[in-house]
Amino acid sequence: MAELPEEVKRVASYAADMTLPAKLRTDAIDQLGHMSTREAFLALLELAANERLIVRERDLALKKAREILKKTSPQ
Repeated sequence: MAELPEEVKRVASYAADMTLPAKLRTDAIDQLGHMSTREAFLALLELAANERLIVRERDLALKKAREILKKTSPQ
């Protein structure tokens, strides 16, 4: 599934938007994890480094980035 970089940016902006409820931000992080692209991986790392997000969301972003890394790495 090749997502356009613009789509990744849009979903990542939802994930970092502190005016949205935590559930919507978490759903956006999950969606980035399902994209499994380099752009989504980098966006998840940016979210994990975002100190404004709550720890649970940062942990989820890191977990999803790790899952993408495992999917795309040769065994």
